[in-house]
Amino acid sequence: MNRGRRVVITGIGVTAPGDPGTKAFWELLVAGRTATRPISTFDASRFRSRIAAECDFVPEREGLSPQEIRRMDRATQFAIVCAREAIADSGIEFDVEKPERVGVTIGSAVGATIGLETEYNVVSDGGGRWVVDHTYGVPQLYGYLVPSTFAAEVAWLSGAEGPVTTVSTGCTSGLDAIGYAADLIARGDADVMVAGATDAPISPISAASFDAIKATSTNNDDPEHASRPFDRDRNGFVLGEGAAVFVLEEYEHARARNANRYAEVSAYAHRSNAFHMTGLRPDGREMAEAITRCLDQAEINAEDIGYVNAHGSGTRQNDRHETAAFKRSLGSHAYDVPVSSIKSMVGHSLGAIGAIELAACALALTHQVVPPTANLHTPDPECDLDYVPITARDVRLDTVLSVGSGFGGFQSAVLLAHPERAA
Repeated sequence: MNRGRRVVITGIGVTAPGDPGTKAFWELLVAGRTATRPISTFDASRFRSRIAAECDFVPEREGLSPQEIRRMDRATQFAIVCAREAIADSGIEFDVEKPERVGVTIGSAVGATIGLETEYNVVSDGGGRWVVDHTYGVPQLYGYLVPSTFAAEVAWLSGAEGPVTTVSTGCTSGLDAIGYAADLIARGDADVMVAGATDAPISPISAASFDAIKATSTNNDDPEHASRPFDRDRNGFVLGEGAAVFVLEEYEHARARNANRYAEVSAYAHRSNAFHMTGLRPDGREMAEAITRCLDQAEINAEDIGYVNAHGSGTRQNDRHETAAFKRSLGSHAYDVPVSSIKSMVGHSLGAIGAIELAACALALTHQVVPPTANLHTPDPECDLDYVPITARDVRLDTVLSVGSGFGGFQSAVLLAHPERAA
């Protein structure tokens, strides 16, 4: 990330598993509640993993018009609702902003999965026709195909005429979208960015894909306790869905309008292991390098980090890889800093989760509270750090670190700093 102009978060919008909205999201986290349950959106009886963390999302209640609901895939709906909340929260008036100085960056791993799968079933007559009948497809089908639709819809909402981009880097898409947006502001290409990520992957095709590699939990009889990051008895991650969108502003631009500032985006780094599509090197070197690069950008020491929001997917490979990365990059401080995974409560929403986790980090700075790792009752002996089991913790926080790890070997890290105490 460019060390030019300072970048702050002035608005947050979240749609996460459980009740929608940023307030409900934070209340769920600090209470240590889980939103995992049997899948209700389709018949999952034939699948290996039949549980997910679903959003209690009713588009009409969230203010979407009938035309918007008809036009937009579920993931697009998430993004628009979150963008509206973030814009309202920021208090920014886009009609007085220079549109060419406003941009949008939205991340997604799997795009409009639900819309595409639904429409394929229609045009192929339930998969029975090899040559499909395109006349049965909805006019919006092309919009479902191209992930750039997410960024375009948010740009139309905000009137953005500056840089408008979709980022798709698997499970690090949310972190990368926000890191990229912050960099655009820092280097002077924009003054305001509406940035975040969205994914709605709870569908038969996604369930089948993760069943095939045995990545998801089979704790179908006890879904509430199925997501168990860093726990000895974990058996895979729990699929989730949702979105988080932020208003990012150049520091002086935000201060000039006396905007509330949740956090400063002080550093961002991204690495890849060039190793394996799903495998991870056990030493965590690539994630450690991303963390170290963030520390160098922000010109701080490992000891200055007050909280680490872990990727914490709940797979043995990831949890051990990540633990090694923290030890490698943070040294002895890795044993002192509180670390937690909110995927224990809201599941893994693929490309969206990095943005949702950054929302948790910004709120942790605001409230000076570290959310817990739910369901962590019997720690894995190889994951021997302070993973904040079960109960939220009051902690003085000046700087927090959020990391992500994705299929393809992507490793990303973002540092957020308290807006008033940042150097």
